Amino acid sequence: MSYGQSRGGGMSSLKMRLIIAAVIVLISIVSYYGSTSPNETTGKSQRVAMTSQEEIALGLHAEPEMMQQHGGLATDANARALVDRVGNQLLEALDKKLASANHKNPYPFKFHLLRDPQTINAFALPGGQVFITLGLFKELETEGQLAGVLGHEVGHVLDRHGAQQLAKQQLTQGLVGAAGVAGGGYDSARMAAAIGQMVNMKYGRTDELQADEWGVKLMAGAGYDPNAMLGVMKILAKASNGNAPPEFLSTHPNPANREVEIERVIHEEFPSGLPPGLKP
Repeated sequence: MSYGQSRGGGMSSLKMRLIIAAVIVLISIVSYYGSTSPNETTGKSQRVAMTSQEEIALGLHAEPEMMQQHGGLATDANARALVDRVGNQLLEALDKKLASANHKNPYPFKFHLLRDPQTINAFALPGGQVFITLGLFKELETEGQLAGVLGHEVGHVLDRHGAQQLAKQQLTQGLVGAAGVAGGGYDSARMAAAIGQMVNMKYGRTDELQADEWGVKLMAGAGYDPNAMLGVMKILAKASNGNAPPEFLSTHPNPANREVEIERVIHEEFPSGLPPGLKP
């Protein structure tokens, strides 16, 4: 009798956990698919975790911490001015492009050259705060390459990749929690988390390629030869020293594969060839 009661209690407990897990999954999915809003820049609908104004506030809030992590602004005033000038030329090209499509840019972009001489990186916070480290800046050979890097980061902001990733992470966290409840153990939740990370990495790689496309279009509109982006890829490949992780496990596509995509975009944008007079 005691065995039967224990078994029945175990089955009842499992059933309850599955019901709770199903509710968590349902809430997470409904919340994710209900977070759709139009992108003011592209006109496309996206699943994002915040409004554009919330993105701006988040970026401004995180800006001081990013600056501190990389030693503050670079001391070279001329270098900082160059980053500002090239960045603003990209924004002028963006405004012209958006005006022709009756779209608008809701973000107050600001460009920062960070003092960090060791890290070779550039990144953008949601809302328009764009950063490039001195380590990467010194590796660049032309203004066109700088325009390509900054244009890429502007693209991340315009496509709202940060807010989009946050929405996906919230969905993943909900599914992980449901797996933990249903399985009743840590291993189930850990496996679900690993799967969720793989899914998010896939989208991360897609985001990078979309940002490369923005980089090509904006730098060409600002008067720079988009082929300079190919030079940036070679710099990034050299910086990895052959030790980069396999592309499948990386949030950034392999630079060699990005070169192929950049060349494709250039050909699609300029099927008859690039206009004359573009700066390298």
